[in-house]
Amino acid sequence: MQVPFWLALLVVGYLGVKLIRPPAWLIAVLLLGGFLLADSVLAPAIDTFVK
Repeated sequence: MQVPFWLALLVVGYLGVKLIRPPAWLIAVLLLGGFLLADSVLAPAIDTFVK
């Protein structure tokens, strides 16, 4: 069975928030930081590091 990546991310994120209960500001900073890094000059460097 193949699960779409977005669905797996959604489930892992939901379980992480429910089980670990991080503060809301930390979730917002991680989401906003990831969004801003994806559009920055560092994106190619991060891409090669992740792959």
